[in-house]
Amino acid sequence: MKKYYNIARNILYPICRSLTGNGVVETLKIIQNEFPSLKIKKIKSGTKAFDWLIPPEWNIIDAYVLDKNGLKIIDFKKHNLHLVGYSIPLNTTLTKKKFFKNLFFLKNQPTAIPYITSYYKKGWGFCVSYNQFKKFNKKYSSKDKFKIVINSSLKNNGNLNYAELILKGKSKKEILISTYICHPSMANNELSGPIVSMGLIDYFSKQKLNKTLRFIFIPETIGSIAYLSKNLNHLKTNVVGGYNLSCIGDDRQHSLMFSKYQNSPSDEAIIAAYEKLKIKNYRIYSFLERGSDERQYNSPGADLPISSIFRTKYGCYPEYHTSLDNFDLVTIKGVTGGFKVAKTAIEILLKNIYPKSKLICEPQMSKRGLYPTLSTKNNNKLARGYMDFLQYSDGTNSLKKISNLINMEFEDTEKIYYKLKKHSLF
Repeated sequence: MKKYYNIARNILYPICRSLTGNGVVETLKIIQNEFPSLKIKKIKSGTKAFDWLIPPEWNIIDAYVLDKNGLKIIDFKKHNLHLVGYSIPLNTTLTKKKFFKNLFFLKNQPTAIPYITSYYKKGWGFCVSYNQFKKFNKKYSSKDKFKIVINSSLKNNGNLNYAELILKGKSKKEILISTYICHPSMANNELSGPIVSMGLIDYFSKQKLNKTLRFIFIPETIGSIAYLSKNLNHLKTNVVGGYNLSCIGDDRQHSLMFSKYQNSPSDEAIIAAYEKLKIKNYRIYSFLERGSDERQYNSPGADLPISSIFRTKYGCYPEYHTSLDNFDLVTIKGVTGGFKVAKTAIEILLKNIYPKSKLICEPQMSKRGLYPTLSTKNNNKLARGYMDFLQYSDGTNSLKKISNLINMEFEDTEKIYYKLKKHSLF
């Protein structure tokens, strides 16, 4: 994990990323250098993805503000959070009043630069700490003017980029691991997920896998929507579970968000992982508190059994979406803890069997020699066990869970599974 932590801290952190653009491509190519089988893909701007359109490709070269003396008082190159994401190109001179309407800060965090974006409505702005704002407000009069320069571009014929890496297993059934690569210079809310994902790829690429692992690196929200629009049928057919990895790098706590109905294999596996790792103090967040890509994967029509794994959930730590979300917050200990939980949960998903009946309604058991042709009071127990097992064989329940549901010892449940499998019922 230390190798990927250092790559993120020293190489990826300074890059200005957004939904689209050169920063995303550069980030994906750096990850691809570590894993050459990673495939970088693109979708053209303007492409329809369900109810959305892929936005224009945004790139930024430079942005700054000069005061009346030509002094550069805000400089994007010193910290890329100084510029509102997706700001339009601009070269103008404004009064203090008009300039301050486009200046953002956080009064309750006076040393932090906030992270602000304007993805789907054209606009512009700069972000500073509240302490900086107070200095500006005191130093400059209402008559003073400021030169605003934003050297950006919005290409309607551009692309949205993402990447995927597939580790093939014995089965076509898949576990989906999703993380995002769209936030500039934030450590926990951006780079902790890719760090852990890289660690997982490194680890599982050396293992013999029962199921296939699919890793994706996408821009948040529009990326998952676009990915689903391209791959939904395959994912619905093959994905048995998976995780969205977000804010998984601090060492304050462990937490998770279940899938929408709190009954998926992913939900079962993450709790089993905490138990196996003897992590008792973890927090479960309601799906009503969702805010990352888990909301797309669980949407009606998609209905993928995807849960989320966090250390401290997005929006629940003070540094969230500010310049304070840095590598003082994200530590080796933190990402290693997140990695261990994700790795263990995936191992459980890989190992667990989730039987899914091939037939609609009850199969005719007697023609398979699995049901007595004569009905008596004493010969129905085993047959009833078969039928109870099949009732819960819908692809969402592990053998252990079925054992609990039908009040049967696990060993007996396992025997039934292999017996029914011989008769091609799964």
